[in-house]
Amino acid sequence: MRLQSFAGQSQTSQPLRRQLSWYLLFRLLVISLFLGGAIAFQLRGGSSAVGEVLPYLFLLVGVSYLHALVSALVLRGVRSTPRLFIHSQVVWDLLFSSAVIYVTGGYYSVFSFLYVLSIIASSVFLSRREVLIVASAAAILYGSLLDLQFYEILPALSGSQLARVATPREVFFSIFVNVCTFCLTAFLSGLLSERIRRSEQALERQQIDFAELEQLNQTILDNISSGLMILNPAGRIRAFNPGASRITGYTLQDVYNRPYREIFPQMEALKGTDFQLIARAEGEFHDHAGNLRPLGYATSLVKDPQEKTLGLLVTFQDLTHLKQMEDQLKRADRLAAVGQLASGMAHEIRNPLASISGSIQLLMDNPELAPDDRRLMGIVVKEAHRLSGLLTDFLLYAKPTPPKKEEEDVSLLLDELCSIITADPRFAKVKLQRRYSAGVSMNLDGQQLLQALWDLAINAAESMLEGGVLEIGLEPAKAIIYVADSGPGIPAEIRDRIFDPFFTTKDHGTGLGLSTVYAIISAHGGNLTVEPVQPRGTRFTISLPLDSVITQAASPVAKG
Repeated sequence: MRLQSFAGQSQTSQPLRRQLSWYLLFRLLVISLFLGGAIAFQLRGGSSAVGEVLPYLFLLVGVSYLHALVSALVLRGVRSTPRLFIHSQVVWDLLFSSAVIYVTGGYYSVFSFLYVLSIIASSVFLSRREVLIVASAAAILYGSLLDLQFYEILPALSGSQLARVATPREVFFSIFVNVCTFCLTAFLSGLLSERIRRSEQALERQQIDFAELEQLNQTILDNISSGLMILNPAGRIRAFNPGASRITGYTLQDVYNRPYREIFPQMEALKGTDFQLIARAEGEFHDHAGNLRPLGYATSLVKDPQEKTLGLLVTFQDLTHLKQMEDQLKRADRLAAVGQLASGMAHEIRNPLASISGSIQLLMDNPELAPDDRRLMGIVVKEAHRLSGLLTDFLLYAKPTPPKKEEEDVSLLLDELCSIITADPRFAKVKLQRRYSAGVSMNLDGQQLLQALWDLAINAAESMLEGGVLEIGLEPAKAIIYVADSGPGIPAEIRDRIFDPFFTTKDHGTGLGLSTVYAIISAHGGNLTVEPVQPRGTRFTISLPLDSVITQAASPVAKG
């Protein structure tokens, strides 16, 4: 909490209380030094000027010590800004200085400078106007003391030089000189103290601004998604923001003072002992979990206000999602190009093929046809039908029917799929596991989704000819439907090509099954991904838009 001081400046009560404590201690030291010196000088008999005033000096010292003790106790009990306390201390200083001057000879006293010390001390706590008032009070007290001495109104102490009366000219000159000194001291000390207060206030505001900037910078560093890392000239990591920890899985404690190449072996941040300034570069690194991730990074120098290089700032991002999007766009472009080609070829081939098939069937109706010729013609008709089916797949892939989205109970669709799987002999050696709950509704084309899931299930069954586990699951909270198998899996080197048209590793098939599934899911605004399953197997994940989920069950239920 901030308080207003008596000069109209901002101060906190705690520093002010500490200043007052030092002020009380300093005043005791001054009294001990000067009055103690006067007492010691008198005890040694060094001067008759103070004569028999020694008891008065002891009295003044004792009273000042008692007053200091009482003031310290009062200061400890003051809760609010001690304005009255400060004023009382200033009044005490003026009166005590007057008493010392009175005891030690008045006009002839060497302690008139105590007023100057009182004025300077008051400038620490009071405004410039109030310091001038203190100087005026000191001038009045000093002038009154000398006037009372001159007119012999003030009683003379035994042994004091008050008994010696100065001339009017000497008294006037002494008052004039000291009053000018008091006013000049008040003016200069008040001006200096006010400037000091303003400097302290400006410094305090600057410190607050720096604290706010530091907090702002820290907030930005904590919430920025990019990774930030600072390297020293030896290539060791000296800073690592939370974004870097989220990307790599390492904390600052894990990487602090470690060579950066231990974490980013493909990063070219240093060449020898020289920092490398890189606008954009890419590499790969293994995160804390051991996964290989693509990385994009840039570097810039970190300098102090004197332009001295302190280190290298490295900003980096995980490009995994970006690379996946690039692959999806490339795949979509390939599918579109092949689709246009397939559409044109299908229309051009279907008509001649229908003519060939029809002609062969007419020839087969001839009763005089030899058995060998009839068998060969049958092969031609059979292959023509197979080509016709292939052309149908081409057209389905090249020009898929736009999905007719409506509210569908996905749980019932999955139940229907499981019923078809159970009745198909190709799944005789496959154990089916269902991981979904009833009552999940989504906005989609049910028949197209069922076709896509059936193709994925057939693909899984053909990879488990010796038997295995087929898992069909639904995660409504993420709008995800998946088909997983325990087969041998898909090799990593061909995993990116399995959705390409006509790509197949089987002895039979057109290579359009997964391409068609991909096209159906893309038409729904979703995404189809494939990933390995531990310890073995493959999982195809269909990710649909989250807003397609209408109702969802509480949690999936596993069914055998």
